[in-house]
Amino acid sequence: MPDITDHDAYIAAAPEHFRPTLGRIRRLLAHALPDADEIVAYHMPGFAIGGTVVASYAAFSKQCGLYLLPSALSEHAEDIATTGLKATKTGITFSPRRPIPDDLVDRLARTSRRNVGT
Repeated sequence: MPDITDHDAYIAAAPEHFRPTLGRIRRLLAHALPDADEIVAYHMPGFAIGGTVVASYAAFSKQCGLYLLPSALSEHAEDIATTGLKATKTGITFSPRRPIPDDLVDRLARTSRRNVGT
């Protein structure tokens, strides 16, 4: 993708089949993080609070990713494992055919927000 400066441009430049998923993730994060600023960092759209990126998302060739503070992912490791999705220390990958559940996105974002500065 070319250099992107905002969420709308990022989603518009993503592969067409990922756009609805990216839009859904954006809405869920915005709802869970109402005090966050929408930013673009590391070529990904994200949400920052006090200069700390607490959540971001991205599209790749075959999957999407949701990235949060490591503490949020470790706190919800069992929930993530139950979904059968792949997780790393900082993110979860998923596809439109096997999406990350809305309630899990909400819980992860709120936990990431709560853990800013810890």
